[in-house]
Parts: sequence; C-alpha cells; structure tokens
Amino acid sequence: MLIEMTVNENKVKAEIQADTLLLDFLRSLGLKSVKRGCDTGNCGLCTVWLEGKPVLSCSVPAARANGKHVTTLEGVQEEAAEFSQYLAKEGADQCGYCSPGLIMNVLALKREIPHPSGQQIKEYLSGNLCRCTGYQGQYRALLKYFGIGEEC
Repeated sequence: MLIEMTVNENKVKAEIQADTLLLDFLRSLGLKSVKRGCDTGNCGLCTVWLEGKPVLSCSVPAARANGKHVTTLEGVQEEAAEFSQYLAKEGADQCGYCSPGLIMNVLALKREIPHPSGQQIKEYLSGNLCRCTGYQGQYRALLKYFGIGEEC
C-alpha cells in the first residue's frame, strides 16, 4: 500500500506492507532515535509524536499515520538538547538507550502542561522504563528542567 506523511517537516511517500509498524517504517527512513524496546507498548522507548501527541510507534501501524504529521527526536533537536543537558548534569544519561523516548515525552509534557507539579510529572512519564538509572537522577533533572523545588 502507498502511504504519504510528513516526518519531521519532510514529505515522505513510500510503498509499505499493510502490517508495517510505524517504528519499523521510521527506522527504514534512517531515524535511529526511534528505539525498539519491548514491542508490547510498555516501555516508552519508541515514543514519537503523531499529530503532536505522543504515541508508542511499536503499537501503531504505519498506515495509521497516512496523511498525518510524525515527529521524532531528530525533529526537535534544539529542545531535546536543552533537556539533555539537565540529564547529563544529574548523571541520568547512563547508557542513553531510553533517552529518546523519555525526551519525546518530556517535551510533550512541557507543551501540554508548561508548569507541571512533581506528581503530574510522575504520572505523565510513568510509562517510560529505564534499566540503568534508578530514576532518581531523571527526576532531579526533570524538577530542575521544570523549575520545581518540590521532591517527586
């Protein structure tokens, strides 16, 4: 089947199989920030934005994005670099495998709730798994990034 979409502000047209996942389609375009993790929609590593909302690309057929806008980490590099500095300063970058999905959700949270509480941050990002950091460094980075003085 033929699909067309805008990926990171670039028009893309491609022939795909009906069962192609958005994750695999984006990676075939060379967008390596979209990571494969659990393949069950539970870890958040594959998070991208579809029409500006975070989705788990391992659970979305590429055909569902036909005619729509998709944004990956490559499409928000400036914003991502700003938050990445907070992660690095708190020692929360470790292996970095989960970082693209986490960053996509953090930036989506900032757009949706510009001044979240610590509890809102925890709830919004509860689906992002990390096997390296133990989360405390990530939470410290998030609190500083959002300018929050309270503990999560």
